[in-house]
Amino acid sequence: MKTTMVIPSYWGRKKEEEWKSTDSVYDHPTHLDGEGTLRRTLESLTILKNKNFDLVILGIATAEGIQEEVEERLEAIIKETNPAVPTHLFSYTRLKDIHTHLAQNDRDDLIPLLQLNGYSNVRNLCVFVPHLMGSEVSVLIDDDEIFEDPRFMDKAREHIGRTLGDDKVLAVAGFYINPDEDYFLHKEFMNWMTYWDKFDCMNRAFAEIIEKEPRLKVTPFAFGGNLVIHSDLSRLIPFDPSIPRGEDIDFLINARMFGFKTYLDNTLSIKHDAPPKTYPVWRRVREDILRFVFEKNKLDSQEDVQDMVRVSANDLGPYPGEFLKEDLEEKVFWSNQMLAIDYLSQGENKAASECLENIALAHRNLNSKTNSFQDLCNLQKKWKGLMDYFSSDRVAREVCRQIHLPRE
Repeated sequence: MKTTMVIPSYWGRKKEEEWKSTDSVYDHPTHLDGEGTLRRTLESLTILKNKNFDLVILGIATAEGIQEEVEERLEAIIKETNPAVPTHLFSYTRLKDIHTHLAQNDRDDLIPLLQLNGYSNVRNLCVFVPHLMGSEVSVLIDDDEIFEDPRFMDKAREHIGRTLGDDKVLAVAGFYINPDEDYFLHKEFMNWMTYWDKFDCMNRAFAEIIEKEPRLKVTPFAFGGNLVIHSDLSRLIPFDPSIPRGEDIDFLINARMFGFKTYLDNTLSIKHDAPPKTYPVWRRVREDILRFVFEKNKLDSQEDVQDMVRVSANDLGPYPGEFLKEDLEEKVFWSNQMLAIDYLSQGENKAASECLENIALAHRNLNSKTNSFQDLCNLQKKWKGLMDYFSSDRVAREVCRQIHLPRE
């Protein structure tokens, strides 16, 4: 099976330049004048025994004004590291050429589906570019990871596309090994976490899914930086740009609603060594609130649709299911009240106010008229139209030739 590995790489302004409110927000973009982690990831590719795949680096800028510099920086890194596999850069220049092609062929309606901003849009390009190149398998990796298993690619392709029981395996998730050499989250317990036990919940899910046999099992969670997707699935199901983050688990939910299961391979690991997040706790909690509220709305607004399957929070337990139940607003209320008290005791009144805004935000969004399920159904039809259009060998070859990507 032709395989393409895709690694998104996020870049921000130079260190001395001030962050602007119009800049896109990602966990830890590399400063243009910083070293970053991509080079380390590319160098670790040499350990892989199976190098029969193409590599695509997706270049993402936090601001429009630095897009050209980001492309130049990534081209230099690729040239300097000379990765052990055929490597291609896909960034704004090539994306604009694809937009131009669509406009010239009266398919402007498809342009909004191909964007280089936001985690979900980036993940969609992680499967679109391999589709354009004629690959059956997309391997999604992040640029803060290190390959340590020589058989990683053999394991990644071992089950994908095969039949397991009555189902075809079209999505396989691996897991992360952290710098402590295990896969559990080691976070100090704080009192406010009494009502927001996310880390404990995740660790229980890891113990249940990763630790136990069999090797391959249906999973309620996935890691976007260690995910293998077959084209039979990526042609049908998109990552949903409406969710601000947590797009990997949301994709899993989307796929399950359309009748496709995601499996976790408890031997498919990669070292995850990310720079520390610098955002305050209240903001990280807000990001979780937005994703859980969005996914709960998607579950609650489900309707009976032909060829679709109803998914419940219990189907997604213990994580993220425990945060998608009817007590979600209660969890938000008490955890943020306690976090606000912690901030007030430290004299951080503005942060305490943001905690109260978290409570109000959750209430507003939980009671909004948004129908995330119907929005998903509409998005899925548009995405399938996009992928069908580029399934034409003539169209794909023409575009690949124009933007200098290989297609067999």
